[in-house]
Amino acid sequence: MFAEERREQILLKIKKTGRVLAKDLSEELEVSIDTIRRDLTYMEEKGLLKRTHGGAVTLSKVRRLPMDDKIRYSDGTEHQNAVAKIAASYIEEEDTVFIGNASIHFIMLKYLPRDKTFTVITNSLRVAERLKDFNNIESYIVCGKIKSEEGIVDALATEFVRNLRIDKAFLTGGGISAKHGLSSSTPEGAIFHKAVAGVSRRKICLANFDKVGTEFFSKTLDINDLDIIITDWEAPDEEIEKLKQQEVKVIIAKEI
Repeated sequence: MFAEERREQILLKIKKTGRVLAKDLSEELEVSIDTIRRDLTYMEEKGLLKRTHGGAVTLSKVRRLPMDDKIRYSDGTEHQNAVAKIAASYIEEEDTVFIGNASIHFIMLKYLPRDKTFTVITNSLRVAERLKDFNNIESYIVCGKIKSEEGIVDALATEFVRNLRIDKAFLTGGGISAKHGLSSSTPEGAIFHKAVAGVSRRKICLANFDKVGTEFFSKTLDINDLDIIITDWEAPDEEIEKLKQQEVKVIIAKEI
């Protein structure tokens, strides 16, 4: 099999499954793992996929369709759980924190401390509903037009949040890169989360491996506006090094 034929097979597989592992491709295509890694590097340079530690994932479009609620409000992947668990550990007694409407925010709820009293600001009806079960948490929901895929992010919500002061904001987005910063699928979402960051003392970004090195439609924040980025063990090393050069603290979650 010629290199172009092999790469075409890899591309078809990744489009079908969303993710490939180098060791599996090596066995399936009967070539060395180094050959597969070179293929993946070449294909990434051509803008066909995005490399990860163990293989590659589909290259995201700059805008993403709304996530199905069954996926958004699920138990999450091992990567999401690892990142969410570390994020929750940053909450301290009497903190006021922002937790949004992303899937990783919903996963984070199961790791929230039960032995500390703190306040949560959210723009998510689903998160607010779940927080009613926590006796140690005082919760507030941002007011504005309800928009399920991003939570409440309209102009009214943005103006509301500008009047608050927050200790820690747990932020996320469609992608994060050293060049483009943290970015979102929509300008409305980017503007709202920029306002949240503007009233927050510490900005903590939750970014699984598939978000790292990815650039979405609307920029939310520069990298140096963030204090901490929490990602996982499959995040691409090259992009991690670029992020660290921006003088932001990067924490790599391990498998749990």
